[in-house]
Amino acid sequence: MSENKGNMVPVDPDMIEETSIEPAAQVKESAIAEEQSAPAPAPAKASKKKGKKSCPVPVKKTTIGGQALIEGVMMVGPSRTAMAVRKGDGTIYVEEIKQSEKTSYFDKVPFIRGCIRFYKMLVTGTGALMKAADISEEGKPDEKKEGEKKSRLDEFAERHFNVMMTISAIVGILLSVGLFILAPRLLVEIALKFVPEYLRELTWFNALTSVVEGLLRLIIFLLYLVFASKLKDIKRVWRYHGAEHKTIACYEAGLPLTVENVLKQTRFHPRCGTSFMFNVLAISIIIYTVIGIFTGAQPAWVNVAIRLVAIPVICSISYEILRFVGRHDRNWFCRLLSKPGLWLQKFTTQEPDGPIVEVAIASMQAVIPENKEDDNW
Repeated sequence: MSENKGNMVPVDPDMIEETSIEPAAQVKESAIAEEQSAPAPAPAKASKKKGKKSCPVPVKKTTIGGQALIEGVMMVGPSRTAMAVRKGDGTIYVEEIKQSEKTSYFDKVPFIRGCIRFYKMLVTGTGALMKAADISEEGKPDEKKEGEKKSRLDEFAERHFNVMMTISAIVGILLSVGLFILAPRLLVEIALKFVPEYLRELTWFNALTSVVEGLLRLIIFLLYLVFASKLKDIKRVWRYHGAEHKTIACYEAGLPLTVENVLKQTRFHPRCGTSFMFNVLAISIIIYTVIGIFTGAQPAWVNVAIRLVAIPVICSISYEILRFVGRHDRNWFCRLLSKPGLWLQKFTTQEPDGPIVEVAIASMQAVIPENKEDDNW
């Protein structure tokens, strides 16, 4: 998932309009026809590094970002949001998700906007993910028997889509906080039961326990990615994630959005959500260590409360770092900061094939602004 500066809102069935339902081949042909009729883009320079795959150097940085879905990709542009999904019969289904034109003052305030946009992206992405799961099943033979009744939960979800979407997002946040924030601290608290009282009162020891806690957090996150990457269904989503990155890279390189051009691009993107997650974990080590030095030894419940309260601060700082690194990605220091996030994308992205790329292209074409300057980073 690449970072985007646009404002996003939860998906509402009444605010969604279908923009196209075409077979994959037709999507590809229309894309090629549009590219041939459009003015030739500025030529992109090729990388001259030996021993590495040659990829064009970006001629622009776009604010367009996206998210992998089940058999699909959601793209978020400066004025439009769209999702494209491969249906069970092989056709590509594209929907435009209308965005609210209302923006609050806090959406643009540094160190506040990060939490707001993260929540909006999470809710919007969760809704798109749920809808994509249903759309991907359409057209499959003998999936359901005729006259089969829907469960009460399915009927409730259809009537109250926004409610279910918000609940799913909140549950996702709670699980993430529990696994990556609270679990490492609880492990440290259990270990501290076997440490002498005088040691726990020392400042350096409190700092050390915070660092150990942070390392545990990174290890748990890494194990989670490794385990998830082994699951067949998740691997499929990772391939769509790779297609999303490649499509954006192709667009930033100024090349026509064709399957051939997209497949040549790198699947690693410096402004990806994976990099944001690493920033959160890395910044949490610093923040919690500093807090531990000033607060000293505290009861377990106080330490847990401190970690919960500090989450918005950590997310906000991480978001600003991601923006800064993305804006100055040619600076050697910023490139160094982006290395860990790019390395983690080896687990969260996979190389896509042609049909998967077609879906990403369809989603991308639906959000590209008419004025090419509108999506400049």
